[in-house]
Amino acid sequence: MPVPRLKLGIAGLGRGFMLLLPTLAAHPGIRLVAAADPREEARRQFRADFDARTYAEVSDLCADPDVEAVYVATPHQFHREHVELAATHGKHVLVEKPMALSLEDCQAMIDAMRRAGRWLVVGHSHSFDAPYLRTREMIDSQDFGAVRMISALNYTDFLYRPRRPEELDTSQGGGVVFSQAAHQVDIVRLLGGGNVKSVRAATGGWDPARPTEGAYSALLTFNNGVFANMTYSGFAHFDSDELCGWSGELGQPRDPDQYGTARAKLAKIQGPEEEAALKNTRTYGAGLSLANSQPQDSAHNHFGFILVSCDGADLRPLPHGVQVYAHTRRYLETLPSPEIPRREVLDELIGAIRHDRPPIHTGEWGMATMEVCLALLESARHGHEVTLSHQQA
Repeated sequence: MPVPRLKLGIAGLGRGFMLLLPTLAAHPGIRLVAAADPREEARRQFRADFDARTYAEVSDLCADPDVEAVYVATPHQFHREHVELAATHGKHVLVEKPMALSLEDCQAMIDAMRRAGRWLVVGHSHSFDAPYLRTREMIDSQDFGAVRMISALNYTDFLYRPRRPEELDTSQGGGVVFSQAAHQVDIVRLLGGGNVKSVRAATGGWDPARPTEGAYSALLTFNNGVFANMTYSGFAHFDSDELCGWSGELGQPRDPDQYGTARAKLAKIQGPEEEAALKNTRTYGAGLSLANSQPQDSAHNHFGFILVSCDGADLRPLPHGVQVYAHTRRYLETLPSPEIPRREVLDELIGAIRHDRPPIHTGEWGMATMEVCLALLESARHGHEVTLSHQQA
């Protein structure tokens, strides 16, 4: 008997929604039935694209009896409020990363969903990407021995893409730690297979015009003895897509001759208001729609260079598979190109709701990742190692 499509409502038609839009539109198990956003132009575009209901307020979306689950893709600081609203109305929830900006908010979200008896999935983060999931399967096969060390680095132009003022304010969830470390920590935790015990980190903010953390390096130790080095820079110089065959983060081909375009475009902008206005022209309903959001991905999503050192081999997830560096030979464990990019996010949500299959990226998982991110900021601020106190998922 066919499984009915999941009737999904969207809370927030911003950047997170745009990244997942091709997946939402193409996935055979999803039906978009409603959305909420304060922008009339976004609501108008959603009605045109999906012949679905729209609301100005998230509370009205959550009260819609036809909505089974809500994808919370609103700004970080509203995640707790909107998850609690969904729980009050008995909806399942997929909430964007970062889960929230404090552990108190994360726990409140978990408690609300538990009281409602509904599933909470945190994503999408790059730990859903097929190359990382396949690497975890290879580790679990025990063919390569125990994981010992993980190296992760990513260099991008993140800080020089058009931003709203709050995206350059750490206290409001801005900067690379909240927006980007959540990806990297998720990947490292997935591959490390254990609970993070301690964090020692430093952050860098070297451009007064972009007054937030633009880079970090961190050493994570796990309770199982694994340790991981993570480095991220969004300062738009070296681009680590060079180490991934010039395949971009979203699987798209990159042109190395386009070096420096992010900084060059930003230099032409006069002030934060003009910058925010430019960003708004790249949003859903203001020039972007379903028609011009279709992916041109030829490879899987990724998050820079990752290397997992095991007793029997080093494993390197790549956009087309997993490169294995064993004792006497190296080879590529290939993955077929994705037919629907990022579908693993929705597969996990549907698996939980329709088949009662416990997801990887639970609320507890998301809270554990945020504990690491917050510890990274604390360690950098005070110059000491931070021992994690909460139970890690």
